[in-house]
Amino acid sequence: MITRMTPSADSALKDRVDVIVLGGGAAGMFCAMTAAGRGRSVLLLEHNETPGRKIEISGGGRCNFTNIHASPENYISGNKDFCRSALARFTPGDFLSLVESRGIPYHEKKLGQQFCDGSSRQIIAMLSDECEATGVTTLCGCGVEHVEKTGDGFTVATSRGILKSRTLVVATGGLSFPKLGASDLGYRIARQFGIGVTRLRPGLVPLTHTPADKEFFACLAGISLPVRVEKGGRRFEEAMLFTHRGVSGPAILQISSYWKEGEELSFDLLPAPGAHEEVIEARASGSTPLQVLSRRWPRRFAEAWCERHAPRRPLARCSKVEIESFQENLRAWKPSFAGTEGYPKAEVTLGGVDTGELSSKSMEARNVPGLYFIGEVVDVTGWLGGYNFQWAWASAHAAGTAI
Repeated sequence: MITRMTPSADSALKDRVDVIVLGGGAAGMFCAMTAAGRGRSVLLLEHNETPGRKIEISGGGRCNFTNIHASPENYISGNKDFCRSALARFTPGDFLSLVESRGIPYHEKKLGQQFCDGSSRQIIAMLSDECEATGVTTLCGCGVEHVEKTGDGFTVATSRGILKSRTLVVATGGLSFPKLGASDLGYRIARQFGIGVTRLRPGLVPLTHTPADKEFFACLAGISLPVRVEKGGRRFEEAMLFTHRGVSGPAILQISSYWKEGEELSFDLLPAPGAHEEVIEARASGSTPLQVLSRRWPRRFAEAWCERHAPRRPLARCSKVEIESFQENLRAWKPSFAGTEGYPKAEVTLGGVDTGELSSKSMEARNVPGLYFIGEVVDVTGWLGGYNFQWAWASAHAAGTAI
């Protein structure tokens, strides 16, 4: 139930509840319904006027709600094993069972990614209905002003009044998508209680070109092509999209979580099996690099790239050194990037509440009994493609079953 804080509701909430969950996103809603399903009295606070705003825009409005291949290897964290316990105890199959029980049609798009056939609002409705069925009280338009540990519980000062609980779950998300009201509340609460927060930065985010490359990238805006991009042994093979500001697309978003300003990325521009061999074999035909690559790439990209990196005469007339340089640029093109488009365009926030200070089984703070952190606010970040939703469900389930 989504409640405006009326005088009667205010009176009813004067008594202390078992659990207050801060944040009505994926992790917060799932934790609330899980804890309430176990008989706990739960109050879910959301600062937006409706819950699930980030769910609503995810997956192009169809919500890539999990990935059937989710495993610890698909996550970035200061402790790569921290997510193992939660992911093992609530799997993609478990969430699919919930989706199927509601009769929500879905499909696999690619690489294990699961999407609603219809709208992401179906997932929001499912979670909202489960919260209502289990007795969760949801207060929207409720800003959190201050949190205190008082005796054997917590006091939360909000824009709707003073609320009290035995336990407190922080599911406030990260800094990405500030237009949806993202804030640093969860990190401030952690620091308030002496809990460490690792370095924060945008993740799954487009990269921006350097000033020197502005003209090159601007003329390619809108072009997409398959690439294999690599950074420090981490490799992704998906599409890259040129934008007026730099590059985006699945391949770029994936590798951006491993890239830092000033570091180098390497692109194989012909990732298809046999593609490199085919280009070199074209020497016998008397074709120029532009003629050969125009058959594999959008013409506009072939012209711009060859202007910079390829001989203009037929390959048959090129020297061995020219051929080797041409091949190297195709296999390991290394453009420079100035930075990222930041939190407004980032899918997630890298870093977060230090996992060394949380129980991997329950998500409870080791030194603050009754305080839990779940979802994106924790230093666990998944790949693009449903992995971050699966972490939200799994970490929320871990806390919800422990409270």
